[in-house]
Amino acid sequence: MPQHITAPGRPVQYAAEDEEQVGQAIDVAPRGVGCAFCGRQPDDGSFGAAASGFKGVEYLFPYEFSPQEIAGWLAQNELEQVLFNLSPGDWVAGERGLACLPHRQGEFAESVDQALDYAIQLDCERLHCMAGIRPAGTDEAELEATYIANLRHAADRLATAGVTVMIEPINSRIDMPGYWLDSIDKGFRLLEAVDRDNVKLQYDIYHAQIMAGDLARTLETHIQHIGHIQIADNPGRHEPGTGEINYPFLFGLLDRLGYGGWVGCEYKPLAQTEAGLAWCFSST
Repeated sequence: MPQHITAPGRPVQYAAEDEEQVGQAIDVAPRGVGCAFCGRQPDDGSFGAAASGFKGVEYLFPYEFSPQEIAGWLAQNELEQVLFNLSPGDWVAGERGLACLPHRQGEFAESVDQALDYAIQLDCERLHCMAGIRPAGTDEAELEATYIANLRHAADRLATAGVTVMIEPINSRIDMPGYWLDSIDKGFRLLEAVDRDNVKLQYDIYHAQIMAGDLARTLETHIQHIGHIQIADNPGRHEPGTGEINYPFLFGLLDRLGYGGWVGCEYKPLAQTEAGLAWCFSST
C-alpha cells in the first residue's frame, strides 16, 4: 500500500494521534506511514515511533512538558514534529476549544502565543485550533463572528513564524456532542470567510464519513484547501481495514491528486499498535 502514496523525493507521510491521552506521543512512518503508540509518554512513544521507522509525530497538547524536553526527544529519535493543538481551555471540565466562544478572546489570544512559542522551538509548521462546544442559548451569528475574528488573529500571529492554522470539522453525533464545527461544508465555508492563506482544513476521514460521507468527491473538489489528513475506520475508530471505509482506494486517490502532506493515523488500535500496522505494510 505505501508505494501507491509515496513518490521519490515527495513522500506522503503518515502521523498518528490518540485523543484519549493528553500530551501523549504519536507517530509517523516508514516510507511515510504511521500510527499511535497508545498509553505511552512522549519520550517512550517517540522511541517507539522511531524504532518502527516513523519519521514524525503529532499529539493533542504538548503543554505538560517543556518545549526543550520535547525538542530533545525529537532530536534523539530523528523525528519531525508534525502538528499539535492550541490549548482547548479546561479539557477535564469538558471544554474542547476556545475559538467560537464569546468573551474568551483574551484567553484565546494567550493560547495562540503559547502555541507559537512551542511551534518555534519544535519547528512545527501546523497548529490545530479547536472550535469549542456550542454554549447553550448563544446566538449562532455571534459564535461565527467570534470564530472568524479569532481565526484571523491566530493566522496573522502565526504567519510570522510560517505556521499554518488547521481547522477540523469533528462529528458531534458520536465523538464530541455539542462541538460547534461539526460539518464539512461549514468548514470550507469558514475558510472562505476567514480569508487567510495560512488557514487550511484538517480533513479527518473518520469524522467526515460519519458527518457526510462522499469522501472521494470531497477530496477531489477541495484538495487544494486541505492541509492535513487524519484517518481511522468506521465504526469503532480503529485502524484501516477494520470497518467500512475503502482506504486502499482513498490512498490511491490521494496519490493521483498529488497530495504531498502528512496523513495522521488518529485511531485506537484494536490491540497493540505494532500488531495493528499490517494495513500499512501489507503491500510494500
